[in-house]
Amino acid sequence: MTRYRVRHVTTYKYDQAVDLGRHMLHLTPRALGWQVVVAASLVADPVPTRRDDGVDHFGNPVTWMALDQPHARFRLSLEAVVEVGHPAPPVAEGTWAWEQVAAAGLVDWQAAEFAFGSPLAPADAGAGAYAGLSFPAGRPVLAGLLELMGRIRREFAFKPGVTTISTPVGRVLAQRAGVCQDFTHLMIAGLRALGLPARYVSGYLRTRPPPGQRGGQAARQGADQSHAWVGAWLGPEHGWVDLDPTNDLVVCDEHVVLAWGRDYGDISPVRGIILGGGSHALTVAVDLAPV
Repeated sequence: MTRYRVRHVTTYKYDQAVDLGRHMLHLTPRALGWQVVVAASLVADPVPTRRDDGVDHFGNPVTWMALDQPHARFRLSLEAVVEVGHPAPPVAEGTWAWEQVAAAGLVDWQAAEFAFGSPLAPADAGAGAYAGLSFPAGRPVLAGLLELMGRIRREFAFKPGVTTISTPVGRVLAQRAGVCQDFTHLMIAGLRALGLPARYVSGYLRTRPPPGQRGGQAARQGADQSHAWVGAWLGPEHGWVDLDPTNDLVVCDEHVVLAWGRDYGDISPVRGIILGGGSHALTVAVDLAPV
């Protein structure tokens, strides 16, 4: 397993004082069979009037904070140590035919809710037609997934600033450009249009190759603030596999999982409501370093 130290700082600065704030946070890494959260601390400034920590519908750690005192700045600092060692995927040609997976996904409790469209990753017909080129009749599902992931990496340009998190999948498909969230939503939408369960995974990516590998491994593409990739269901025999279409990469030991849901809207790192504040400036700083 690879051990990482994670530091994630989010700061909101408001033009006017915020009188009240209610926030829901997905900022604590998720404990999994292949990911051990050795330590994690999430600190807010100002200190919230009330804080509750729990688990959301999808099993992700979630924190709710209430701030009742006036404040002109809200700062969240996560510090964590995480060990990662994703299991190797099965042999692609040994996985079920994709049609079998689609049929099984409608009744499997782990997969069914991820087989249908969601606000940011609908079962879009255009995305389905694009994805369908990788899934001829009878093809093993993982073989099709790997080809689709590779096509997105080759045929779409990584261009920060040309989209927002709410840019429709159809526009991303038309302009052939975006960032990791766009490519993840596009791939999920295409798979769902074919009836294949897929989920949105958020977390962090080691964008720089480790010392000693710089000559043989290019830097990964992705936002240094956060990253997103696809969890695809292979059927009840093999379960889930994580795929990073931004880098054409089967997720192994370079990714740290924060949370998963149907799309970004389910697991936004920080969301909520405030009273007052006017306009605001947001800064996010993330440091992911091997220990």
